[in-house]
Amino acid sequence: MTQPSFLDLIGSGPDGWGPALAAGAMMTILIALAGYAIGMVFGALGAWAKIAGGPIARGVAGTYTTVLRGIPDLLVIYLFYFGGSTVISAFGHLFGASGFISFPGFLAGALAVGVTSGAQQTEVFRGAYKAVHTGELEAAIACGMSPFLRFRRIIAPLTLRYALPGMGNVWQIVLKESALVSITGVVELLRQSQIGAGSTGRPFDFYFIAAMIYLAISTLSGALLQFSEKRFTRGVRRG
Repeated sequence: MTQPSFLDLIGSGPDGWGPALAAGAMMTILIALAGYAIGMVFGALGAWAKIAGGPIARGVAGTYTTVLRGIPDLLVIYLFYFGGSTVISAFGHLFGASGFISFPGFLAGALAVGVTSGAQQTEVFRGAYKAVHTGELEAAIACGMSPFLRFRRIIAPLTLRYALPGMGNVWQIVLKESALVSITGVVELLRQSQIGAGSTGRPFDFYFIAAMIYLAISTLSGALLQFSEKRFTRGVRRG
């Protein structure tokens, strides 16, 4: 029997895995976007706690960033998936359910990636806030702006602008971390490549295709982030 060519593997014909790999790539992007968005929430809260919070809030934020940056990302995913499954199973048993009830893999992966990236984004936002020129804050106070108005018109816009380079780096990390979510059973790009490699006996071809797809996603999103950085930091003075 003739082996399908490389082009046949990435096509949509009888021997093609193109549609399945495209679906896996889309799942990878969805996991990365969800994890990144969750991480922004945790990062903003963590940065606020470190900058303006009381001793307890600063202690909690410091512990959060230290622990999450010190634990391997794969282990965090395991903890969310199996820990969530244990909790759900316990609640299910209270209502008469039997057996093991698994936590949704996509949700576990997105939460784990989000909480992990949130620890990194905490430091990104904190550093960006410190880059805001003190003269602009002093001028806002002299103009009689309320704290909320200063935050809305000066602190938040400038902090986000200064944070863009660091946020771009975090996005690239999150994109690669999304490959680890395959351990929860989610069929994203890496998992789909493993399935294809096992079915055809051509692991190098499928892992090479996966690497090229990851590189394409990373390159395109990186170019978009660089464009956004240049667009939104134009004319902004750094402190």
